Amino acid sequence: MQLYFKKYGSDGNPIIILHGLFGMSDNWHNIARSLSEQNVVYTIDLRNHGQSPHALVMNFSVMADDIWEVMRAENLQSATFIGHSMGGKVAMTFCNKYPEKTKTLIVVDIAPKEYTPGHQKYFDAMKLINFSASTRKEIEEQLSESIPERGEMLFLLKNLYRKDNGNFALKLNLDAIEKSYSEITKAIDFSTVLITPAFFIRGEYSNYISTEDEVEIKKHYSNVSFITVPVSGHWVHADNPLYFIDIITEFINSH
Repeated sequence: MQLYFKKYGSDGNPIIILHGLFGMSDNWHNIARSLSEQNVVYTIDLRNHGQSPHALVMNFSVMADDIWEVMRAENLQSATFIGHSMGGKVAMTFCNKYPEKTKTLIVVDIAPKEYTPGHQKYFDAMKLINFSASTRKEIEEQLSESIPERGEMLFLLKNLYRKDNGNFALKLNLDAIEKSYSEITKAIDFSTVLITPAFFIRGEYSNYISTEDEVEIKKHYSNVSFITVPVSGHWVHADNPLYFIDIITEFINSH
């Protein structure tokens, strides 16, 4: 599958950034622009997200293969990967399938374990959107009834666009994502202990990576480090971007 991506910079080591569930490459624009001062950065829309093609099949293995297609098209022999949440699991799967193509691995606020489903309210809320509304503001008001946390609501609404006929629609392939949701929550199946330098980043106020998870992660990565970013939740890169950029730049430069 030929994924949509944006490229930042023209010189330096390649970095590939993979967004989380319901996200898109645009979510990482500011981070990518900053990193591109010393690197060539690719922000990719994963399948069924953003401007990438839609497909019924959606699991970590095929999504990792999608990334390899991008690398071949761009003539990249290896890259540093930054993956947030679902994108972190895609990055881990890529590293597992293509370790020789993974220079370093940065996983943001996700562990390789299976997670309890917790996104149904977002699926339900987006399925109830009145796409024939006259204005975006009307949809915001409607969605805020189901998603009262404004940051979450606006994050979802980045997927909203207006079609040629004047009606609104979602960039997401919501049906396919929901049908594949059990695949997205699955644990990563490791084939070996990986020697790729790995860096797991968690948010101070997030519970996605526990102390017990650290023990399990160390079983799969022989060269791994962890850090907790202060004053941040699950969207670490958005909550504390300057700190986030500093620590990943230090990690990349040291490897």
